[in-house]
Parts: sequence; C-alpha cells; structure tokens
Amino acid sequence: MKTLRALGALLCYPTDDLVAAVGEIRGTFDREALLPAPERQALEPLLGELESGDLYDLQERYGLLFDRTRSLSLHLFEHVHGESRDRGQAMVDLLKLYEETGFTPTASELPDYLPLFLEYASTREPAAALELVGQPGNVIAALRERLAKRSSSYEPVMAALLGLSKAKLDAATLATLRAEPDPEPDDLEALDAAWVDQEVTFGPGSAQAGCPVDRMASRLRAAVGSGQGGVS
Repeated sequence: MKTLRALGALLCYPTDDLVAAVGEIRGTFDREALLPAPERQALEPLLGELESGDLYDLQERYGLLFDRTRSLSLHLFEHVHGESRDRGQAMVDLLKLYEETGFTPTASELPDYLPLFLEYASTREPAAALELVGQPGNVIAALRERLAKRSSSYEPVMAALLGLSKAKLDAATLATLRAEPDPEPDDLEALDAAWVDQEVTFGPGSAQAGCPVDRMASRLRAAVGSGQGGVS
C-alpha cells in the first residue's frame, strides 16, 4: 500500500528531495485510488505548499508544529509514555518487531516515528496494514484535532489515515489525550511546562498497559510466530 508510505512522506521534514517527490506522491494517490475524492482533494493544499512554497518557510513551520510542540509530536509513544522508562522498553519491542518481519528502519529515526511506522505498515498485506494503522488511532485522532485547531494543512493527512484504517476510537483514551496541555509554539513558558518529564497513563494500570502500539506489537508478533505474516 504505497498510499500509506506517501502519507508518511508528507509528514516528514520538508527537504529538496521531498519537494521533488510531490508529483510522485500525487501520482500514488491517483493510481491506488484508496482515498475518497474529498479526502484526496483535502491533501492538495499541502501538496501545493510543498511544491511551490519557500523551503525555509516550510521547514520553520514544520519545526514549530512537530518538533517544538510536544502535543503535536510525531513520535507515537510520546503521547502514551511521555519520558517514562516504559517508553524505552516499548521502543525496543517495536524495533524488534520491525526486524523480525524483515523491515530495517533507518538509524536516524526512532521506531515510533509516525512516518517510519507508516512505511513499515505499507510493507504488510493490505488488511494487516490498515489494521496496524488503526492501532494508534486515538493518538492520530488527537493529532488531527490539534492540527485542525491550528487550521494546519497537515490535518488532512491525519484525517486520511483515520479514514483508511477505520480506526475504532476509545472515548476514555481520547478524552485523556484531549486533556493534555496543547500550548502554542510562541508560548515558551507553557511549552517548557509541557515538556516536563512525566509518565502518561491511560486508564488503570501502568502506561505500558494502555499503549495501543504495544498491543499492536504483541498481536503482530503472535501473527508472525504462527506464520500468518499479518494481523488477523
């Protein structure tokens, strides 16, 4: 499913290579035709900005959104484990899963980086890939809401992921995510407070027990071990 990889590419830091690939990304959406016309059209503003915008402006905007603002972090475990020790073990487990299924991630990115996760999902069979993307659906939904609040052209990417995966969202988990601080990038004091190390928990038990991507990893590991090669 190259569409998943193309959506992941749109969430990457803008570079000359990404700008040069916009035509290919657009062509992937058109050829696979997995996205309904409204969701496909909603991606055009971002594609157009990448195609014709000033690269330095694009990079500055990206940094303010995804690198400076913790609530918009594209590292999935950031929204579940924060900086707790559980996050380290979750990273190890996810990286092991990648390796066990023959996927070798780039050394420059953490395993829970959403574009990397989508690249991995794109290597699976279609049904397994979409089920996989739906596992962190609550995090993706929260990211979508926060981007929509900022009228960001990146919001349709999250909407497309939710639409493709048909993720079943959990009201309690989503409410917890919505309650997290979501400061603007120019509010330095609020940003500092949001980055204070803290363990984030969803429901009873430890943070790891409530991690959707951890559940995804265990389910995929079981499927690989039984020779299914995907998630049932």
